[in-house]
Amino acid sequence: MEDLDITEVARSTGVPASTLRFYEEKGLIASIGRRGLRRVFDAAVLDRLALIALGRAAGFSLDEIAQMFTLDKKRPRIDRTMLSAKADELDKTIRQLSAMRDGLRHAAACSAPSHMECPTFRRYLRAAASGVIRAPEKAARPRSEM
Repeated sequence: MEDLDITEVARSTGVPASTLRFYEEKGLIASIGRRGLRRVFDAAVLDRLALIALGRAAGFSLDEIAQMFTLDKKRPRIDRTMLSAKADELDKTIRQLSAMRDGLRHAAACSAPSHMECPTFRRYLRAAASGVIRAPEKAARPRSEM
């Protein structure tokens, strides 16, 4: 596969050129030169961007993802302990979201005259007030990644 300029990389991955430049500034990807004014990347950047996308989808920060790349930048070095910890975090989020879903479904179908008269709904309220049920935290993302 031949080298790709930034426009070709953006087109084939759906990652905006501004984000590609941001990733390069962070050291996540590296251009291999220029074609006119455009950055040029080795075709291997596509796999690297796929790994970045997978890491972001799993909830890893860009700094955590950067740690997954070896110094020679050829192969990922993925810390299995970090993966396990992220899986545990996702399990917790899934439990919280499932509890929220169940509460909303119950509230939508509850036959009590008022939700405040429903013991199940009151139990969900207490769980929310105690922090057992809460909205999942969203990782802060730089504007150029949106």
